[in-house]
Amino acid sequence: MTVSKLFNSQSKTIASAAGILFISSLISGVLGFARNGLLSWRFGASEATDMYFAAFRIPDLLYGILIMGGISAIFLPMFAEQMERSPQAAWKFASNLLNIIVAFLFAFAVFVFLFAPQLIPFVAPGFSSSQVETTVSLTRLMLLSPLLFGISAVFSGVLHYFQRFFVYALAPIFYNIGIILGIIFLAPLWGIWGVAVGVVLGAFLHVLVQAPAVWKVGFSWQPLWNFKDASVKKAAVLAFPRTIAAAGLYINIIVVTALASLIAGGSITIFEYANTIQQLPVGLVGVSFALAAFPVFSRFAAQKDFARLRETFAKTAAGVLFFVLPFSVLIFLLRAQIVRLIYGAGDQFGWDETRLTAAVLGIFAFGIIFYAVIPLFIRAFFALQDTKTPTLASIASIAVNIASALVLMQVFASSNAFSQFFVSFLRLGGIEDVRILALPLAFVVAGVFQLGLLSLLLARRIRDMFGKEFLVSLAKTAFATLVAGAVAYGVLQLYGRPFPLETYLRVLTQFLLAGTAGTFTFFAAAFVLGSREALHFWKILTAKLYGK
Repeated sequence: MTVSKLFNSQSKTIASAAGILFISSLISGVLGFARNGLLSWRFGASEATDMYFAAFRIPDLLYGILIMGGISAIFLPMFAEQMERSPQAAWKFASNLLNIIVAFLFAFAVFVFLFAPQLIPFVAPGFSSSQVETTVSLTRLMLLSPLLFGISAVFSGVLHYFQRFFVYALAPIFYNIGIILGIIFLAPLWGIWGVAVGVVLGAFLHVLVQAPAVWKVGFSWQPLWNFKDASVKKAAVLAFPRTIAAAGLYINIIVVTALASLIAGGSITIFEYANTIQQLPVGLVGVSFALAAFPVFSRFAAQKDFARLRETFAKTAAGVLFFVLPFSVLIFLLRAQIVRLIYGAGDQFGWDETRLTAAVLGIFAFGIIFYAVIPLFIRAFFALQDTKTPTLASIASIAVNIASALVLMQVFASSNAFSQFFVSFLRLGGIEDVRILALPLAFVVAGVFQLGLLSLLLARRIRDMFGKEFLVSLAKTAFATLVAGAVAYGVLQLYGRPFPLETYLRVLTQFLLAGTAGTFTFFAAAFVLGSREALHFWKILTAKLYGK
């Protein structure tokens, strides 16, 4: 197959599209670790990286509200609806919406550019005046990225409609490559500014890699500008609930960044590094399963076939938990090895930073279980054409997260039985300021709250969501996970205690031995127990290997 044919190839089935997106997410995640590892090698957990991550927050807010919250949610169904009328109408709609989106993003960017000196102190109130000044300049530079992502979001919607998932899947990979190039080649010349330039380069590559395929399927930009168009008005109405939810999510991130800036230097970076790791299993498993199941949920909901919707939902949830439960346990047990392998290659990332990042990741590991299932519940509500309920649940969980963080920061500020338990449990003896632990713990509390609330609200719409079969499946997965965790922990003790980790090779060996033993044990135990998910996974794997 030629490069041109590969870039313009179609994914004929949901399984093939999900497979491409899974592999893309995996590669992008690995590149994300490489990106942060190089950043740690170059700068450590320092004021420079704190300013870099803080500067990201407002551009990310624009991206989240207007792109992830709005465009990505409504463009594809609206574009498909227009295509049913006529391709000409669809292309006019795409150009008109693209122009309006870019105009809105530009207006917001100009506003942020002008008022960044007043906004950044809210993002990082613990910064000094010189840190604020640098963060303002970095923010202004990175405002170019949401403008580019606005264009890219429309391109992505077009490619989704025409099932060009391969080239769409390349976009996040190229984004990370752009940042990595900035760290390697520009940071030695311009310091943290080189990394910010890499962010803009990555956003440009995100657009560039999709553009040829978009033009190939028939898109041609037109200078249209019609706010009064009925389709644009409908798009705005549909996007509003998602926009509110996305705004709340990104405001929550800004608040967490602000709280981290009030702790010791490097706290923003430590939180961000650990958060990046815990997001990988959530994205790989939770989001992939939710996206793959969404069309099926929608079809059964449209047919009012709630029995099959309930059955499919329960099976999918069991599948998500089958993967994330062992993922969570192994991440918790191997947290120090993971952090040291990714971030500890250079001399800039010290041992105390490793211990704190590992502790934050250890707490995050408990939240993975909840946050991986939440996307499935949200898609179930979307299939029932209800965007308000998950939006309200999201906003409520954000309030719980912020309130919990504020309370827990006060608790961890002093020596008491609660804080000493976590210091002992996470092996943080000798580190005076452990307030950073409040942030991931609040995150877990909010995740439990959000999943519980969504479960109660969905149960009111669809009775008996989880039957005996689901509970039996969950029990088998939980038991296999406990056995796998015990074996992985035993291997760590036999090879040598996880602390201290003397050399990179020793850390890698510990990780590979314990991780492999735990993974093998989990699947072996699941097979012995007759786990439905294990048998189904083996059937799919052997079919792929033997071309069936």
